Amino acid sequence: MKLLNLGCGQKYHKDWINIDFISNSDYVIPHNLLEGIPLEDKSVNVVYHSHVLEHFSKIDGLNFVKECFRVLKPSGIIRIAVPDLETIAKEYLKNLELAAIGDKDGKNNYEWIKLELLDQMVRNESGGAMKEYLFQSTLPNENYVYERIGMEGKSIRQTFLNNQVSSTKKLKTPSSKNALIKRLLKKIKNKIFHKSKNEVLTVAQKKALRIGQFRLNGEIHQWMYDRYSLTELLKEVGFSEIIHSNAFESEIENWEKYQLDVIDGEVRKPDSLFIEAKKL
Repeated sequence: MKLLNLGCGQKYHKDWINIDFISNSDYVIPHNLLEGIPLEDKSVNVVYHSHVLEHFSKIDGLNFVKECFRVLKPSGIIRIAVPDLETIAKEYLKNLELAAIGDKDGKNNYEWIKLELLDQMVRNESGGAMKEYLFQSTLPNENYVYERIGMEGKSIRQTFLNNQVSSTKKLKTPSSKNALIKRLLKKIKNKIFHKSKNEVLTVAQKKALRIGQFRLNGEIHQWMYDRYSLTELLKEVGFSEIIHSNAFESEIENWEKYQLDVIDGEVRKPDSLFIEAKKL
């Protein structure tokens, strides 16, 4: 059985064909999925992607799902996880009402869910306002944030806390000094290399170039989906037997052993909408 994991990031399994824009492992094939899926027609039994589809524009997302359909064998399964727009919208409205009547928890949760709704679509630098929120000295609604974004949020937060503790010590180590020197040399090299290109640009043009390059690097959310719109998209492409699933259940054989949506019993991205369908 051939299993395909698209846009896998750091969450891949050696039994799968794993593809991502950048590879950090011998088990991951580097490829730009905007250029299609580099596999033959009807060549895999399962296609899976988690929190990938929303990074495509609406039309590119349609073409991407068509590619998933193309490479699947008859009776093949597609499994998709995306941020659930419906749940985010409901949480936003609920906490808006609570914040408006002065509820303290509602106010804090409102500030977070507003970021969940908008930040990854509008940010112009990596991490955006979500990073600033997670990097506060104290999270006023830590449990709510972790319920929403799960272990990845915990990991980001813990990395920040660890860096806070060890930052002074690291600056004194030779390895950190060497890294700093390397960064400075790279910065100088880049300035020299790009001088002829940038010397004719205004400050505003340089800012626009920087923002444009960032917004095209894949971090931005370009579309959002709910159970209705994602179902309609799958129907349009030709998928059938569409079901709304959860992180633990799947028609994919031995799903639990791959630990892609659930790791050691914990849901990796609890803010997700999970949908499966078949190519008949």
